[in-house]
Amino acid sequence: MQLSFSTVFASLAAVLAVATPAAAQQCFEASRFGNVNVSPTTLSPGDTFTVKANFTCAAQFGIHPQYTDYYIEVPVNNNGYEPPILLARRTLNASSPTPLLDQFTMQLPYAYYFNASYVVMLDVTYSQSGTNSSSYSVVGGIETPIKILY
Repeated sequence: MQLSFSTVFASLAAVLAVATPAAAQQCFEASRFGNVNVSPTTLSPGDTFTVKANFTCAAQFGIHPQYTDYYIEVPVNNNGYEPPILLARRTLNASSPTPLLDQFTMQLPYAYYFNASYVVMLDVTYSQSGTNSSSYSVVGGIETPIKILY
């Protein structure tokens, strides 16, 4: 049997495809704290909306959320009159059938909204090992834009 370059290359590609998880190939550095989606993205006070968070990529970066906090924030040109609005504080259930997913539905609070750009901010609190192997908590976050009609 004679091996050609194309046969060796195809065999190597097949081995690498099996050895590398598909999800790992799709995780970018921007997803290190997870991904968050809001539906619908245009809201008025009292509207019902759903927030979905997926921590599959975060886990691949070694980030395992202890707590998750969801806020509505004005991320740019906030003059101090737009404090973050806490939507939910949650703890992921490691024994859940889907421990890397979080989802909830709620109504947009009847708060004071301004002519500004808003985001739903997801702050993820997770544990790190210190220089002496003790653990401490750090926070990272990711956001997704929404539009609020008032």
